[in-house]
Amino acid sequence: MIIPKGFSIIDPMVISLGFRKQFSGEILSNKVAEAFSDVKDKRMQGKVKISMTDALMSAFGMFSLKNQTLLSFDSFRSNENHLKNLKNLFGIEAVPSDTQMRVILDEVDPEQLRPAFKDVFASLQRGKVLEQFVFLDNAYLLSIDGTGYFSSEKVHCESCLERHSKATGKITYLHQMLGAVLVHPDIKHVIPFCPEAIIKQDGSDKNDCERNASKRFLAAFRKDHPRLKIIVTEDGLSSNAPHIKDLISYDMSFILGAKPGDHKHLFEQYELSGDLRSELIIKDTEGTIHSFSFVNGLELNESNPDVIVNFLHYEQSLPSGKTTTFSWVTDIHLTKDNVFKVMQGGRARWKIENETFNTLKNQGYEFEHNFGHGKKNLSTVFAYLMMLAFLVDQVQLLTSSIVQEGVLAKKQLKRFYQTLREYFFLLAFDNWEHLYTALAYGINVSFTVRNPGLNSS
Repeated sequence: MIIPKGFSIIDPMVISLGFRKQFSGEILSNKVAEAFSDVKDKRMQGKVKISMTDALMSAFGMFSLKNQTLLSFDSFRSNENHLKNLKNLFGIEAVPSDTQMRVILDEVDPEQLRPAFKDVFASLQRGKVLEQFVFLDNAYLLSIDGTGYFSSEKVHCESCLERHSKATGKITYLHQMLGAVLVHPDIKHVIPFCPEAIIKQDGSDKNDCERNASKRFLAAFRKDHPRLKIIVTEDGLSSNAPHIKDLISYDMSFILGAKPGDHKHLFEQYELSGDLRSELIIKDTEGTIHSFSFVNGLELNESNPDVIVNFLHYEQSLPSGKTTTFSWVTDIHLTKDNVFKVMQGGRARWKIENETFNTLKNQGYEFEHNFGHGKKNLSTVFAYLMMLAFLVDQVQLLTSSIVQEGVLAKKQLKRFYQTLREYFFLLAFDNWEHLYTALAYGINVSFTVRNPGLNSS
């Protein structure tokens, strides 16, 4: 590591004590780069100056560093330390200019980025990190939801969705995606999977929709993870017969929101259930009252009597007097022993909003910034690469006490990544461990060597 005069840093021998080697930044970056090496390159190979792997890893590096714009990432190409760090930490031999990156990545099929997500997830399985995410009956809780990340009245491509205003006649061009993350009620961090783009499909002049994207996502997910036991948790828009049939066909359990306005027949059955209905009231140590009312074996709606669900109504009463109610449908047989757990699973759906989309939009990733739109796939490719960088970040936050201490030292995640960028520019590091140690313990100060311990939770 190159350290300017007057700077000092903790003994790098300490670093290995705070890292699980298989989840080090070096191993994860190599794993991503290896997956990128299989991405097809449509360019004439004799004229290629920037390899496809270098172009993809440069964009991945930009999102890992939380550069606010592609131009700001490009402006560092003249910085010697920055270039050395891109090579040492990301394995990038040649960094493309902003224009080169846009041109190269615009031709990439976003689906070819899926193996990188799968490979990182497989390493979590082998490393037993997933064990802490087991939720109910040895199954994992998967939260799925859609979100938008691009909107413009001028910039657009063939894949853009279109929103036509009847009042003004103007067209708004959009990009959206369906995200999916493993969540657990007791764990802050999430594990994202490869998203599914909600874009106009090839050969179609009609808008895509979340429903169609969900069909594609479920098929791809089961192909990638055929034996993973899953409980899907989603909002009330998903508690419809076609979607529930899809979930059942892919051997996925579900906890889906249900509202009276959307499920009149269901709620009428619940009100008339009489002796079939069970009640449970729990008061916790903080004085909050949890009231459950549930019944098994109801028809979802009149037009689909073959879709049978179990219904859970929940009311939370805080000591302050504030009361909140929720309702869900599920295929899990409800009992007094499991309704509290099912309720937690239903409410954990919000983690895809709070811990995923909000983090991407407000904690330095700049999810809604237009890093480059392109004519074909660029906007989608950037969104996938940002989600991949988010996955690697979540793995580091879950498995590395050095990274955890670094975030604590900077008091907030956004500040942690801001300092990371500053160090990336100021110093040349041999590896990720050196960089994370600097973030955790600082520079330009004296240190006492100590064992920070391992922490996989």
